Amino acid sequence: MPGFSGLRVLSFESRRAQEIAQLIRNNGGQPIVAPSTREVPTPNEEERKLIYGILNNEFDAIIFMTGVGSRTLVQAAEAVCSREELFEALARTRVVVRGPKPAAAMREFNVPVTLAVPEPNTWREIVKALDENLEKVPLKGRRIAVQEHGEPSPELYSALRERGAEVVPVRVYRWELPEDTGPLKDAIHSLAENKVDVVMFTSSVQFVHAARIAAEMGMAAQLTNALNRTVVASIGPIASATLKENGVEVDMEPSHPKMGFLVKEAAEKSAELLRRKSLGRGAQ
Repeated sequence: MPGFSGLRVLSFESRRAQEIAQLIRNNGGQPIVAPSTREVPTPNEEERKLIYGILNNEFDAIIFMTGVGSRTLVQAAEAVCSREELFEALARTRVVVRGPKPAAAMREFNVPVTLAVPEPNTWREIVKALDENLEKVPLKGRRIAVQEHGEPSPELYSALRERGAEVVPVRVYRWELPEDTGPLKDAIHSLAENKVDVVMFTSSVQFVHAARIAAEMGMAAQLTNALNRTVVASIGPIASATLKENGVEVDMEPSHPKMGFLVKEAAEKSAELLRRKSLGRGAQ
């Protein structure tokens, strides 16, 4: 059996739950998928101001953080104008995309991208890319809109303001718990009962929601302890930082912050990582 060699692999993925389960199977693992998030659109006055601002050429640049947010904004704009009008207005604006998903959305909309931010797509890469391309996307004295990725990015806003930009952050959706938290509770019990070998996090909010449910169950400490007994695979620096801040040891990140790389490389490394963790516990 290739890869995981039958290891039990837990994922908290929601939107791509079936896809990650199949990837785990294809790599020789037993998938346990417990959806932990739900994307909830947040129609609000800020969002409407962003749409009208785009139509009226009020922004010097727009930073799109996610593909989901890009598409949600387009759907919300349908109450105001046609899609074609919005796309024409976006084409007149400097568009910055954080990673491949908003880039794919812009290709779908036939909207040109002024600047694509490289991996691992954290706020630091955004700022670095902007600093290196000020001729394409000037900041000082300019009005920059930011489509948030489910939660604010205060470090990014602060860095942009330090460079003289006026920042207009807009939340077009928020993360909520799934309506059915049963699978999430079952997963926490499975972790506490040593029925999981590998845990994958593809976003920081997955841990935040799992920890919230564990606390409600009176199992916060059990969750942390159980995670530190397993191999913890994190998609990238943002998720890893959240895990580490909450006392969870991160055993690996993939070479590229993408789901396919995460599963494949975790499959290749998990048996050895698990063996080392087991030896480490035995030495204590």
